[in-house]
Amino acid sequence: MQPSLWLALAGAGVLISFTPGAGAINTMSNSLNSGFRRSIWGILGQQAALVVHIVIVALGVGVLVASSPVAFNVIRYAGAAYLVYLGIQQFRHKPDLDQEKAAALRNEPAFSMFRRGLWVNLLNPKAIVFFLAFMPQFIRPEEPLLQQYLALSATVIVIDILVMWFFFAAAAKSFQRFTHDARGQRILNRTFGVLFMAVGVLLALIH
Repeated sequence: MQPSLWLALAGAGVLISFTPGAGAINTMSNSLNSGFRRSIWGILGQQAALVVHIVIVALGVGVLVASSPVAFNVIRYAGAAYLVYLGIQQFRHKPDLDQEKAAALRNEPAFSMFRRGLWVNLLNPKAIVFFLAFMPQFIRPEEPLLQQYLALSATVIVIDILVMWFFFAAAAKSFQRFTHDARGQRILNRTFGVLFMAVGVLLALIH
């Protein structure tokens, strides 16, 4: 991949990663509940989903999903329902000042965080459609395709990890003062619950 083309790809990747969405909300929620360092597990789950999306598009299956209203809508509504479910769970979560229970929450298994991050991004057919429109701009058919897809994937994933961890997860630290009393916890739980549900509803409504 030519340096100028890679720089354009990197710039686009940064803009995409900074666009708030379900992944950013999930990352901030994990950072608040489990700490900045452990939020990386959710971020890695989200990246695994991106890899799946890129592979789907690279194999041409994305064209079928994008052109099939039934397949697209099934995935879209499943993703929306999952986000709304996460939002309801977060919204209904009761404030808990018990130190032992708080410690248990902060020690959520890494695989649980990874799995949630995976599903948050995987159940988003918009990502497949986006990559269908995005990837061809940086792929040159006359050059070896595998190396180009690897370079594109590595660039997008590394940028997203850096933005998610050092921006969104770090930004959540500023909200930690709310976690020391019941009222603050209730505000945070309801705020992130509403955000999850709002993204889910938008995913279901916006075509």
